[in-house]
Amino acid sequence: MNGWLLAAGITALGVAAVHIAGGHRDTVRPLLSSGLADEPKRALHAVWHMVTTDLLLSGGALVYLSLANDTAGTDLVAWFVAAHFLAYGAVFLAITLTVGWPRPLLRLPQWILLLPVALMTMAGAT
Repeated sequence: MNGWLLAAGITALGVAAVHIAGGHRDTVRPLLSSGLADEPKRALHAVWHMVTTDLLLSGGALVYLSLANDTAGTDLVAWFVAAHFLAYGAVFLAITLTVGWPRPLLRLPQWILLLPVALMTMAGAT
C-alpha cells in the first residue's frame, strides 16, 4: 500500500465534501438566485457539478491507486492527478493574487485544500 496516495485520496475526498457543502451554500445558491441570464447561470451551475464529479473521481482513483501500488500505469495516473490538482491550485492563486483584494490569500482559500493533494500525490508517485 502507498501511504502517500492513500492520504492524498482521503484528502481529495475531504476536499470534495467541503466543495459540496460549502460550495453549495456559498456559490451555488447565490448564483442560482442572481440576476445573471439563464444560459450562463446554468452553464456555471453545470461546471460546479463537473468539478464535484472530478474531485470525487480523483479522490476515488487515488485511494484505488494506493492499494494497487505495483500495477502498471499507477505512477502515470498519479502524476496526472497531481498535475490537475496543482493546476487547480495555481488557478485559484493566480486569480486571487490578481484581483487586488486586501489579504487575498484568505478570500479564495481553495488553493490551501488543493495544493496538499498535489504534493502528497507527487510524493506517492515517485
